[in-house]
Amino acid sequence: MPRWRVYWTLARPFTLLAPSLGMLSGGVTALGAKPPTPLTPDLVLDMVFGTLMAATLNSASNALNQIHDLEIDRVNKPKRPLPSGQITIAAAHRFTIVLYVLALALAWMVNIQCFLLAATAAFFTWIYSAPPLRTKRDAILANVTIAIPRGVMLKVAGWSMVKPVLGTEPWYIGLIFGSFLLGATTTKDFADIEGDRLAGCRTLPVRYGVRRSAYAITPFFVLPFLLLPIGAATGVLTGNPKLLTGLGILLACWGAYVAYLIVRRPEELAATENHISWTHMYLMMMTAQVGFMVAYLVRG
Repeated sequence: MPRWRVYWTLARPFTLLAPSLGMLSGGVTALGAKPPTPLTPDLVLDMVFGTLMAATLNSASNALNQIHDLEIDRVNKPKRPLPSGQITIAAAHRFTIVLYVLALALAWMVNIQCFLLAATAAFFTWIYSAPPLRTKRDAILANVTIAIPRGVMLKVAGWSMVKPVLGTEPWYIGLIFGSFLLGATTTKDFADIEGDRLAGCRTLPVRYGVRRSAYAITPFFVLPFLLLPIGAATGVLTGNPKLLTGLGILLACWGAYVAYLIVRRPEELAATENHISWTHMYLMMMTAQVGFMVAYLVRG
């Protein structure tokens, strides 16, 4: 495999769409939030830099995680670049550092608040994967340190490209996405039980078993999205109230169906690398990102 393609694989490019869209969605949402902000060439450039930053930071996080998950991946994903010997640990470290520096540079080019939010998110990605904290080893802390940077901080950072983030609205939106990921992110842990157990990572399925973990995460597919109609009714969310309410109901019903798929035969979660619930989780996230943009651009 060509060297560039090895690095491209290490970055796990198929995972970059979600953070890129999330960052862009946060910016577009801020444009339409009351009072609306006119779109200028400078803002377009900031949103381009911010979207690239989100993708770059996620790539850095992916590479860092693979470095410190090497022993786990030897069991669960032996074809990845590091366990298969396509790249050395030293080269992966250099690649990771370059990506983190580039991500922070892109955030700095947007504005100071975007930089501070990106730096905070980068810190959470580091403590998740790397010693001495390596929160991935703890069932609850692992989910929290994923939900904060990839849910809460991502949406607020997107908002920061356009408006100040000191108000309630951007953090309320971040809470919705963070709460969803707090449970939904576990859908990827079921297939990795063997390697995680050997490496001492006590994820929810390792610590509590498949069945109990499956039931524990199902509320997070429904309850966070009920915050949309609540936010629209109380005025916390200033987008189109009808569209926000409809989006929340749609996602909550969709989440209830995914919860049914999870608890119907929970043992299937550990029998396949990508259970159908993970696919639904990903699609729900994409729908929510696009839905927020539409609800804030179409005035009620």
